[in-house]
Amino acid sequence: MDKKSLSESDICDKFVRPALVAAGWHTLDQIYAQYPLRDGRVVVRGKTARRDQNTVLRADYALFFKANIPLAVVEVKQARLSVNAGMQQAIQYAQLLDVPFSFASNGEGFVFRDATCATGVPEQTIGLDEFPSPQELWRRYCAWKGWAPAVQRVAETPYAPAKVPRYYQLTAINRTVEAIAAGQHRVLLVMATGTGKTYTAFQIIHRLWKSDWRADKAKGQKRILFLADRNILVDQTMVNDFRPFKGAMAKLSPNAKGIERVDAQGQVSIEDLELAVNKSTKEVNKSYEIYLSLYQAVSGTDEDSNIYKQFSPDFFDLIVVDECHRGSAAEDSAWREILSYFSSATQIGLTATPKETKDISNSDYFGEPIYTYSLKQGIEDGYLAPYKVIRVDLDKDTFGWRPTDGMTDKLGHLIEDRIYTGPDMNRKLVLEKRDEVVATKITEYLRATDRYAKTIVFCEDIDHAARMRQALSNANADLCATQPNYVVQITGDNPQGKAQLDNFIDPEKLYPVIATTSRLMSTGVDAQTCKLIVLDQNIQSMTLFKQIIGRGTRLREDLGKTWFTILDFKRATDNFADPAFDGEPVQIYEPQAGDPINPPEPAAPALPAEGVDPAGAPAPNDPLGPFAPGGTDEPKKYIVGGMVTVAVARERVQYLNAQGKLITESLRDYTRINLAKRFDSLDQFLQAWTDAERKAALISELENQGVLIDALAEELASSGLTNLDPFDLLLHVAYNQPPITRRERASRVKKRNLFTQYGPVARKVLDALLDKYADEGITTIESNDVFKVQPFTQMGSASELIRSFGGRAQYLGALATLEQALYTTGQPPA
Repeated sequence: MDKKSLSESDICDKFVRPALVAAGWHTLDQIYAQYPLRDGRVVVRGKTARRDQNTVLRADYALFFKANIPLAVVEVKQARLSVNAGMQQAIQYAQLLDVPFSFASNGEGFVFRDATCATGVPEQTIGLDEFPSPQELWRRYCAWKGWAPAVQRVAETPYAPAKVPRYYQLTAINRTVEAIAAGQHRVLLVMATGTGKTYTAFQIIHRLWKSDWRADKAKGQKRILFLADRNILVDQTMVNDFRPFKGAMAKLSPNAKGIERVDAQGQVSIEDLELAVNKSTKEVNKSYEIYLSLYQAVSGTDEDSNIYKQFSPDFFDLIVVDECHRGSAAEDSAWREILSYFSSATQIGLTATPKETKDISNSDYFGEPIYTYSLKQGIEDGYLAPYKVIRVDLDKDTFGWRPTDGMTDKLGHLIEDRIYTGPDMNRKLVLEKRDEVVATKITEYLRATDRYAKTIVFCEDIDHAARMRQALSNANADLCATQPNYVVQITGDNPQGKAQLDNFIDPEKLYPVIATTSRLMSTGVDAQTCKLIVLDQNIQSMTLFKQIIGRGTRLREDLGKTWFTILDFKRATDNFADPAFDGEPVQIYEPQAGDPINPPEPAAPALPAEGVDPAGAPAPNDPLGPFAPGGTDEPKKYIVGGMVTVAVARERVQYLNAQGKLITESLRDYTRINLAKRFDSLDQFLQAWTDAERKAALISELENQGVLIDALAEELASSGLTNLDPFDLLLHVAYNQPPITRRERASRVKKRNLFTQYGPVARKVLDALLDKYADEGITTIESNDVFKVQPFTQMGSASELIRSFGGRAQYLGALATLEQALYTTGQPPA
């Protein structure tokens, strides 16, 4: 056998896997071939999206001590390469899996990298028969971690049977379990919205519940509390990720009756949740092991409301705090009182957006994050949806509006004489025409893309959300006439709207399509198929901004959700340029002279009441709306009717580039810049195009380097330039050449009568290829499947058509001649 002629796959099967098995690794539960790490970044091209195959990562082998407890990575190359050729890849994959052992092989032996330096040498070459056993690597791993036998037993506890975790979930779960087993009492996990925080929490809880973590309690008899601040978070958790706990799990709520679900016909069904609180006596059943609760349901201003005090302070062994950036981050909040009462329990904070201000700090309470998985990383890995941004600046927001002297609003209130700008809109001033313009732009977008794309419109407050529901209903009167739930208002004061929330987030339910909201849907709403996020709210908080953007980041490729759009009327997407947008959480602490270098624990100001904007905006759930008293006889808002018009001042589409950054310059300028990086001159571009054996391959290469050809074609089409070849598209935009359509190029080639040397069938095929190029472009005629579609299927089989040229080589030669003729016709002089 000539080993150097074997493929990489053959080397794996014939040499590497047998060496692993001989060392004691089990094929079924310890050796995982082609182990997926990254699915590949989703790249948006105009109105379509595809995965960038260059960013897909799969380890040739991932080795596990037990299921979901990884130990090592093996990267294999062909025998013609050196034995350590795959080491850099192996190291990268090992870092993703959070393991210290990396192996590279070419079938002749292994290079073994041990980051624990157990032998004093980080890398060594070993033979095929010297691969270490699972027990040997686990022994080294445990020694490296410094684990006592009790900690090791907890770290070995199996996962619950469920879906296979992704690499970052493995790391988050394993690090947390290991840290708690080693005695850490406060743990912070930061994971972007849509990356499976609740599933991660479930596995952490399950493993600790079933482990020897508390030697004084038997397996499965530990007491655990899961705290959240929204009913929907608790209910979704109980019926979804935590369902395997059924029987041992109950909800701490004196009033709950179950989860209401409303079908498309308006029929209500209830999925009962097991409750731990007697509705009449308010007494808690303490026989359960896992409790889920809202903070608000177990605490209050009077002692009778503090249900949590029915438990002894040492009742719970573990408390998991979901969305811990909210109330529990503030030291004097009622929610923090619960955590302080159960201070002996180990406590885990989960959040996508850690809150770090001068007064409120997650890291001050929970410590630095034990693991962080960011939105940026999720998009890069292909586990979160990328986005494009459409920014619409309205004239009154951008340039301001000043009332005429003595002008009154609709209700006769004298409007204060000053200039009102964007931040005032819907806070101090309501322009009814503005609502109409916003609703019209939203509707325009949906009509141009998908009228049934799930859409969340974030409004300033409940009053604004109600007006936007009406404006959108009017803008979509053709649908709303027969489907009143096409647009719904989902806010805290609206029980009918809230009853539709489950239907909005259910991928199988068509209605509602558009939800107008204020704060209620900014966090904890698992809207998997949401394709449009509309920002018509002043967003000053980076935490709130991240939460809102997170409503669109979930991927559902099976349902056509591969990316989402942000339609921004408030320039809120300026936050993308803020270094804090996706950076690590940093605590803000400014010690003065004589202060300790470590942050003290000052009393934080009380959190605003439910529905009150911390920045002093109108209360979003104020039942009196714009006329609630503000300390004077003046209303909180002036309402101006149709006498004041509103128009779009400027509109721009922004995309994520190949590096995941939002493009801020115009698409044409961005294209020029990117082509200038790749080609020094027009001559070099023309030469590269001529030399490319397959034009589709060069187009794909340029797209991977950030040239957004489809998006550029869409932008030019809006100005009347359609049916351009990518070649002409780039010539026109980057080099200021006059555009020639595909049909013009095809027609010029036909007039030259270049293919007289071929027989009648071959000439007919070439004519059809030119027509196909004119209709669909170069990529279609270069496809191997081109002969499987009309009109070629009517001419004969693919093999017959190729034989008409004398064989495949002759056909490819004819195709190359055709392409050369296409692109020399009308080409600018070199």
